[in-house]
Amino acid sequence: MKQFFLSATMLTIMTCAWAQDEPTGTFEIFGHVMTDAGYNFDQVNPDFSDVMRPTQLPAYKNQYGSDGNVFYSVRQSMLGMESVTPTPLGDLNILFVMDLFGVGSNTGQTAFHILYAYAELGKIGVGHNWSLFCDIGCFPNMIEYWGPVGLSLCKNVQFRYIPIQGRNQLAVALERPGGTADEGVYDGRIELDDAKAKFDLPDLSAEFRMTRNWGYAELSGLVRQIKWIDIGEQPYDVSGKAIGWGVHLSSNIKLNENNMLIAQGIVGEGIQNYMNDAPTDIGLERSYDDPNHPVDGVVIPLKSFTLYLNHVWNKKFTSAVGYSAIFIDNTDGQRDDAFRKGQYASANLLYHPAPRIMGGIELLWIRRDNFRDGWDASATKIQFSLRYTFNKML
Repeated sequence: MKQFFLSATMLTIMTCAWAQDEPTGTFEIFGHVMTDAGYNFDQVNPDFSDVMRPTQLPAYKNQYGSDGNVFYSVRQSMLGMESVTPTPLGDLNILFVMDLFGVGSNTGQTAFHILYAYAELGKIGVGHNWSLFCDIGCFPNMIEYWGPVGLSLCKNVQFRYIPIQGRNQLAVALERPGGTADEGVYDGRIELDDAKAKFDLPDLSAEFRMTRNWGYAELSGLVRQIKWIDIGEQPYDVSGKAIGWGVHLSSNIKLNENNMLIAQGIVGEGIQNYMNDAPTDIGLERSYDDPNHPVDGVVIPLKSFTLYLNHVWNKKFTSAVGYSAIFIDNTDGQRDDAFRKGQYASANLLYHPAPRIMGGIELLWIRRDNFRDGWDASATKIQFSLRYTFNKML
């Protein structure tokens, strides 16, 4: 018994000493509860009834049943934790955030969905965060979850190095190959029935941001190798590889104290999975001279742009209005009903009666155009949302 008390005393002393040496820091719990309700005047994929995605519009007549459906959702509700701990190497920042928008095997469900699982110490960052090829600052002040079709919005697992920080920031990253905007499997990004993806190298991304009193401008780029291996179920071999690349220019410009202009443009090939809403990275190109190799896989080119205005009416009311589009240069081996062009437009009025409460109404329109069968489809939605925000610093 005496030995037990001595051991307990020593443990208490050691614990108190450790606690005194433990560096001080902060820990914050934050999030919001958000409820969306509205009316879809036209057909949309039922798995995405609460968001607006041109790729999820019907590719042929009545693919998703009838027009006109009410929707309710709490999938935008979010919970996050952030800690900042001083160390001899600088502050260690850790961010962990999730919402309820089910993806992957939970597509269409209200299920936990990781947004961030990221740590940064000095000039090094690791974990799940926005790709450097994306600029979340170009997401308008709107209440629809998915957002403009022409944006590059993809979270990815990465190793990030930030050699320049401050008003001018330079960062480079090695990112997980095959990470997709909707977090589906990468095999689905290759439009070759007899091929499976192969990953030899990580994707390489980089960004440079210049911040000034008028706002900021950002230039980012992406280079990646895409490989696919023939699995032998067809008599010909479609194995191959290609280089995907992209250039992304974006900016927030303060026109005055009440108006912010958001502008963004992208051009590239084989980077569809880094886009907010786009089809496959790899498509078919016919090869007429070789009967043993009738098709080749090639990267599919794209272009996109987004232009929005965030406006502050007064202390209680704000609005966002704008338009976005993406253009796909389809290959001749793709199906006639392949996605060719997507458009997105919206306008809203948001009410902020108190610092932690927001309510609003938003009108949205999207359109899909197919490759060469003459089909197009559009959808209009009206959405009402209420959001209650909380945070607690420990």
